[in-house]
Amino acid sequence: MRLADRVDRRRVLALWRRTIALSWPIALQQTFNTLMRTVDVVVTGLFSPAAVAAIGLADLYAQLPLRIGLGLGTGAIALSSQDTGRGATATRDRAITQAFCIGFALGLPLIAVGLAVSEPLIAVLGAEPAVVEMGGRYLALVFAAAPMRIVGLVGARSLQGTGDTRTPMAVNVVANAVNIFATVGLGLGIAGLPRLEIVGVGLATAISRTLEAVLMTAAIASARTDLGFARPRSLTITRQLVAVSLPNFAEGMSTSVANFPFNALLLTFGTEVTAAYHIGRRIYQQLTGPLYRSFSVAASIIVGQTLGEGDAADARFAGLAMTALSLITLGVAGAVLVAGATPIARVFTNDAATLEYAAAFTRVFGVSMVFFGIFFPVSGSLKGAGDTRTPFYARFTGTFAFMLGLSYLAGVTLGFGLPGVYAGIVCSYAWWSLVVAIGFQWGDWADRAADMMAERAGA
Repeated sequence: MRLADRVDRRRVLALWRRTIALSWPIALQQTFNTLMRTVDVVVTGLFSPAAVAAIGLADLYAQLPLRIGLGLGTGAIALSSQDTGRGATATRDRAITQAFCIGFALGLPLIAVGLAVSEPLIAVLGAEPAVVEMGGRYLALVFAAAPMRIVGLVGARSLQGTGDTRTPMAVNVVANAVNIFATVGLGLGIAGLPRLEIVGVGLATAISRTLEAVLMTAAIASARTDLGFARPRSLTITRQLVAVSLPNFAEGMSTSVANFPFNALLLTFGTEVTAAYHIGRRIYQQLTGPLYRSFSVAASIIVGQTLGEGDAADARFAGLAMTALSLITLGVAGAVLVAGATPIARVFTNDAATLEYAAAFTRVFGVSMVFFGIFFPVSGSLKGAGDTRTPFYARFTGTFAFMLGLSYLAGVTLGFGLPGVYAGIVCSYAWWSLVVAIGFQWGDWADRAADMMAERAGA
């Protein structure tokens, strides 16, 4: 074996070890986060398929504070990781403080939206009256905690950018444990608590999100973390934060917006199909979400910090090495989903028709894990450099052209039914991975990061 091959192998293994060290707290955090949502679906599944459909449709709107938080969090982790790499702690603290303030302010109008028009928002999707009533109640409670949800996400990403993935994990595990126990207790009326059913599920979410935001803010304000709050002094930081965050917000919202007509399309096949889609989606997010999300965040941290140290070649090598690890891991996870689709789906429903459809959707998501293994670490690498436009283009074009457009064309216009929808889903994820791979290979993301850091240093 040549010396260069041995060196490269050592570099790859070293990067894999660093990735795993950063990723396992994120994966554990995401496991509890998705477990919380899984418990919500399981508990509501004990009520009726209509209750599952209600929470699934309400979650389409509940993604708005999530997308705002993730968008600002992407800006925070890009600036936080780059400034950590170059030792600019004052600039880093001002950036994350601005992200906190902007995020909380953007969440306030959603409280009024939830109180005023939650039921009409569900009704416009074409749901039946029972689904509208339950979904409206749940959505109002989720929107009530929107500012806290955004703050919690920004705080987690800010800390992760410094390489501290354990503090967000600890905070999130505590908050989600409270959510799980409150969902079971208030939803089913256990341990002397009132049986509030879907209202109890929504109330548990609001309580846990508020707790998460309070704990995350306290952790950053304390001396236990490297971060701290600082009064913003530079509009350059503000402009960069918004410039990085907006495309990421648009990326997430492109998927969320497309989900409205996509769910309306599913409703034409029946309530059971809609419920089955959300069950399949919940299964893959529970079992594989912690993996691909942790790879994405770890890629942002490592690539951002490496660029902050001034080594663009090492940053590119790191992105490729992490993508290889992600492909192996998610390929195995996808095979598990395909092989165990029916028994896993049975945990969520005992309705025969819903179970059959849910198993089919689970297999579709299992096949798609190969593309997830490429998309998430590559897009995370780009985001660590401050390039959030390429992942946005990937999701926007793929989601509307394939998940929505191809699904409708093949499923309805050409009469293939649900198999046409399955094809649209898989093709969408394949397109995502192709576009970001091209952007990573031939894009100017390293130069963009260097220009951003030089601009902040000059300011």
